[in-house]
Amino acid sequence: MFKDKVFLVLLVLGLLTIVAAAGVITVQRGNGGGESPYLKVPDQSNMIVEESVPQDTQVAVAGDSNATKNAEEEMKAVDSAKATAEKETQAAKAAADKNAAKSLVLNFNDSTRMTWPVRGNVILDYSMDKTIYFPTLDQYKCNPGVVIQGDVSTPVVAPANAKVQEIGSNEEIGNYVVLNMGNKYTAVCGQLKELKVTANEYVKEGQVLGYIAEPTKYYSVEGANLFFEVTHEDKAIDPLDHMQ
Repeated sequence: MFKDKVFLVLLVLGLLTIVAAAGVITVQRGNGGGESPYLKVPDQSNMIVEESVPQDTQVAVAGDSNATKNAEEEMKAVDSAKATAEKETQAAKAAADKNAAKSLVLNFNDSTRMTWPVRGNVILDYSMDKTIYFPTLDQYKCNPGVVIQGDVSTPVVAPANAKVQEIGSNEEIGNYVVLNMGNKYTAVCGQLKELKVTANEYVKEGQVLGYIAEPTKYYSVEGANLFFEVTHEDKAIDPLDHMQ
């Protein structure tokens, strides 16, 4: 009797085992062509690469910015060096010109020919032996020099190598420069502004002395001009006799 019960229990367990195994096989076959019942986790290797791209880009941009900044600084340094070199060159040239002027030998004589201090028409001639008409003054009088027409701000240059003997101003010819050309020859340039020379300075022929100014009240009708006078032993002579 006991053996029959044991046999029945074993038989039931065996049947249950067979049923369970058949169920597992059925489940596996049913899901064979479908999706996995488990949640798919995305491939994180791609995610890491995608996140790292902006970081790499940021580093590259930062590097470009630093390179640009360095390039700009180098360009500024080059420009500064050029400016310094130009200033030094100009200073050296000015010093050389000054030294050369100091060594000038002033030997003006009767056969010397001068550079025109300014190019223009002679509107009032030299005349010491007879009077000539001055339009602004509306009178006749002698003229110890020549009046050369010119535009305001036109550069006026030294007619010959000389030493600046005097700088002054008066009502008739405004600001003027007296040049000692040697051998008791002098030249006077009047109606000037923005003088570029100083007293006792040596100047070379063609060097800028200043610029033509607005005419004084004595020459308002004649207009802007340069008053140019040459003397020898303190006596006025005709400047045109010594012009090139």
